Amino acid sequence: MTHLKTDILIIGAGSGGLSVAAGAVQMGADVVLLEGHKMGGDCLNYGCVPSKALIASGKTAHRQRHAAAFGVADAAGTADYAAAKDHVADVIAQIAPVDSEERFEGLGVNVIREFGHFISPNQVKAGDTVITARRIVIATGSSPLVPPIPGLDKVPFVTNETLFDLREKPEHLLIIGGGPIGVEMAQAHRRLGSKVTVIEGAKALGKDDPELAKVVLDSLREEGVVIEENAVACQIGGKPGAIDVTTEDGRSISGSHLLMAVGRKTNTDSLNLDAAGIRATDKGIKVDDALRTTNRRVYAIGDAAGGLQFTHVAGYHAGVIIRALLFALPSKAKTAHIPWVTYTDPELAQVGLTEAQARKEHGDKLEVVRFPYAHNDRAIAERQTKGFIKVMVVRARPVGVSIVGYQAGELINLWALALANKMKMSQIAAMVAPYPTIGEVNKRAAGAYFSPRLFESPVVKRIVGLVQRFVP
Repeated sequence: MTHLKTDILIIGAGSGGLSVAAGAVQMGADVVLLEGHKMGGDCLNYGCVPSKALIASGKTAHRQRHAAAFGVADAAGTADYAAAKDHVADVIAQIAPVDSEERFEGLGVNVIREFGHFISPNQVKAGDTVITARRIVIATGSSPLVPPIPGLDKVPFVTNETLFDLREKPEHLLIIGGGPIGVEMAQAHRRLGSKVTVIEGAKALGKDDPELAKVVLDSLREEGVVIEENAVACQIGGKPGAIDVTTEDGRSISGSHLLMAVGRKTNTDSLNLDAAGIRATDKGIKVDDALRTTNRRVYAIGDAAGGLQFTHVAGYHAGVIIRALLFALPSKAKTAHIPWVTYTDPELAQVGLTEAQARKEHGDKLEVVRFPYAHNDRAIAERQTKGFIKVMVVRARPVGVSIVGYQAGELINLWALALANKMKMSQIAAMVAPYPTIGEVNKRAAGAYFSPRLFESPVVKRIVGLVQRFVP
């Protein structure tokens, strides 16, 4: 048995764990990193990277089939599904070296390719090694949730962890779950030539502003994706290539392949948290505002902490705890400025409060301003006029922004900056955006806030009139 002592032990080499490891070791800490599976975690291997690569393949096929509006002849846009998966694999391979064991060992991190579990409040056993650490970071991420639907164990199905290994194009893909993963993969597969049916127990994209979600869902339906809402799956049957899903209200839906996309569960079962005095709930590890667990030596970040499940949140958490781990400085994680994006076409982006949340929290103090893509010259030139931006404003400061449309995921960055720094709408309006860009949508939204104050105000008009009459 090998015994090691270290300043910081990190369990999990996904986005959050790697960010802590890189930051800590380069600032002089002794770091041990455990990873029993793939370096890079879910995001690189099964999540953000492969899904966006597959979406890009579908988008390319779709553009070929809809080129006539630009004076270019429509083409068949026929996709080679296996070749599209080769594209996915190549994208992963290009990014993988940044997350590799070799790179982190080169930085000075002691990388141990084993799963770990607690044997005491400050000790973790990984294979034949026991590590004693001053501070421990749990960054084990999450895995696809597979609900106990009767019959599911008797038919083949895929999750996001196995979907990208599929080489043969599904003739008819059934997707149980109408959240971001479900709708993204629905549109991508439809554009790559599969029939697709989404089966959602409540409302598809139910966590987003319903006004914006409708724009996305209508677009998917226009492309031929069937979306069955309020359809709770209660029985699954059939055989490979012919799978049947029955819902509680009696609907029967058949397809060739089944993707389970109903949510995520945190990866904590094998950690033996009790041995370390760490409490967890069904949502994840219990942490305080500083991301500390009930064991003050141990922190949990990213999906393991049971909050927002996004790669960029894990990276943000890493920055929060590095202040405490390395400099003993107080640092707290916040959520009000965290954006998220669903990478459909059109994209759906959100930061801060939705309109419904803002009305509940701020009541009559809330003002909502809008600006449509249809009035943006670049969007018109690109024929991307579907969508709009909606900004929730309280006392001249944005408290939430919702965007649906072309490059919404890029546009939301400015508003994430604004919310993080408590900026005013006047500061957004003062920005000079190059013409013609999609980014002008943001400035015009800020202008929409000030327009009634300037152009519809009797006081302003009286002042202007007096100036014109009396100032030489």
